[in-house]
Amino acid sequence: MPQEIEDIERKTLKKLRIPVGIHAHNDAECAVANSIVAVKLGASQVQGTINGLGERCGNANLISVIPNLKLKLKYNCITDEQLKKLKDASRFVTELANLRHFKRQPYVGDSAFAHKGGIHVSAILRHPETYEHVRPELIGNSQRVLISDLAGKSNILRKAKEIGIRLDADSPKLQGILNKLKKLEHQGFQFEGAEASFELLLKKELGLYRKFFNLLGVRVIVEEKRQHGVPVEATVMLKLPDRRIEHTAAIGNGPVNALDNALRKALEKFYPQLKKVELIDYKVRVLEAGIGTSARVRVLIESGDDTHKWGTVGVSENIIEASWQALVDSIEYKLLRG
Repeated sequence: MPQEIEDIERKTLKKLRIPVGIHAHNDAECAVANSIVAVKLGASQVQGTINGLGERCGNANLISVIPNLKLKLKYNCITDEQLKKLKDASRFVTELANLRHFKRQPYVGDSAFAHKGGIHVSAILRHPETYEHVRPELIGNSQRVLISDLAGKSNILRKAKEIGIRLDADSPKLQGILNKLKKLEHQGFQFEGAEASFELLLKKELGLYRKFFNLLGVRVIVEEKRQHGVPVEATVMLKLPDRRIEHTAAIGNGPVNALDNALRKALEKFYPQLKKVELIDYKVRVLEAGIGTSARVRVLIESGDDTHKWGTVGVSENIIEASWQALVDSIEYKLLRG
């Protein structure tokens, strides 16, 4: 415990006349706190690891220790320019270790400076320090405003500004957008992890949306063959802006993969930029407990290209329909961005 570290170090420093350091492990979730206590009492070295990686529960997380010392306790342990690279360093090590980035990691996580409650957003627009303990750009992070059923007009105005859409606080369309958002959230849509779907929604409501294709029909066939597993075939029929009909089939490892392959096959010849898009993650959540396979599901898809990642969402009692909604949003978002 931190108070025990204090007692141990005071006794140690009375007997030693040489520099001391601390090497803390995180078995009791105290590694960072113990390291900070040790420095305050006179330790000149902290041993730890990036992101706290280490045996058992990990070592002291230097990604938290460093900004605590630099920003909170005013120890000049690294330069300001080095501090701005903290998030990049954290992500670099995570990638090397082939781990997922921890969204809620203090200081550098994607959620560390994220806000979704309407009153929160209204407050940070006036005084960020009301809900942020440090300025996120100091450690290479950034402030994020999330869109959810807790959103108010401030959230929508802030997101519109981030996207580059002009939307005034007195616009009559603002309340309509908020009502549409809350209605969709009530149905099970979640835009916190699907900001690309929210951007498409915003552009549709403001008349800034451009349609790249119309769906005429989609079919998914699952056929069991004992020697070859369960191949899945998806067929899509699309109408393009030049009135051309594109009728395409593709196979995949599952219905979503087959749909994705068929949609790309139909569109890539007209929109070659889609060749750079890949489906990174696919999540399904059952929204209604107790009604079995007839329950609505929410599908969240994360896609990416060579420059950035984006999330889209779909909701339906039919998992194929929900997946299709999220897939189409992903494709349309890329096409709108160019």
